[in-house]
Amino acid sequence: MLPSSRVGLRLCCLALAVLLAACGGDPATKRSEDRTEGWSVEKLYSEARKAMLEGGFMEAIDLYQKLEARYPYGVYSQQALIDVAYAYHKNGDAELAIEAADRFARLYPLHPNVEYAYYLKGLVHFRRDVSILEKWLPQNLAARDMSSARQAFDEFGQLLRSFPDSRYAADARQRMVYLRNQLAEHDILVARYYLERGAYVAVASRARHVIEAYPRSQFIPEALELLVTAYRILELDAQASDALRVLNLNYPDHPATERAGKLASAQ
Repeated sequence: MLPSSRVGLRLCCLALAVLLAACGGDPATKRSEDRTEGWSVEKLYSEARKAMLEGGFMEAIDLYQKLEARYPYGVYSQQALIDVAYAYHKNGDAELAIEAADRFARLYPLHPNVEYAYYLKGLVHFRRDVSILEKWLPQNLAARDMSSARQAFDEFGQLLRSFPDSRYAADARQRMVYLRNQLAEHDILVARYYLERGAYVAVASRARHVIEAYPRSQFIPEALELLVTAYRILELDAQASDALRVLNLNYPDHPATERAGKLASAQ
């Protein structure tokens, strides 16, 4: 091999070594890229809180997670867990928010903020349900999958049973009123669907469910009317008369009462 060729080969090898070193990087340099290295637990929490208040939810989540990993015990790690649940919620990560809130309630059942964990779970389900509703079904508030609404209703109910004097109780009750009516309306629509298809036993079952599960909803008259209708067709006259009597007694001026009375008279 000619001397010039040997020099060229050496230069190529040197260039390749430099390139590989640049790609691989120095581990010490990589470690120094983490600006939070050496931060105290107080510093991590304050910076995470600041990021969240400024709307930087992904940054806040990252800092809270670092805090939990580096300082897994103490009041800061406890608060970080419930705060990260809220940050997930605000960032649109519903499942992660619920998971974090669940973990907080499981690990710290006596913590002063455990009531907020229950409230937050209900709120996440509620917001997810309403956002889907407003996006896809603006004309019909009940003809859809109601699983999120039911979960929200159950979570708010758990909050009120466990912490009736909670500062979140009033808001939870208002949301439950809305959800109760939505769930009842959905069941009424399903019962009417069954009625159109002649599934009268299913009509009666769904109507009874509305009365038993949502007794304070605004759709009780319609549920009783459906009971009267289904029982008459099934020739269960005693049950139909009972349902009509309840309608007349409690909702004398409701249109459903008038319709049910006409049906009874016609038969």
